[in-house]
Amino acid sequence: MSSRLYMVVLMELHNQVRDSRLQLELTQETLASMVGVTRQTIIAIEKGGYTPSVELALKLARALQIPMEQLFWLDEDREGSSS
Repeated sequence: MSSRLYMVVLMELHNQVRDSRLQLELTQETLASMVGVTRQTIIAIEKGGYTPSVELALKLARALQIPMEQLFWLDEDREGSSS
């Protein structure tokens, strides 16, 4: 019986939903209505306490007029970047 070692890499998902929302002068309530969720969901996403589904992430990116990969990123995606 062979054993396999699986390495789990935990990376934190980050986002700029709040900054993008404020840049467009949208309230949390307005953004929530635009993408079909509650204001509490937007709050949780902005605080990093909730990871949106792919569908919701795409809706947020469209509503906030920003590419999804700029709206959401993992730790390793921005290592060494100057942004």
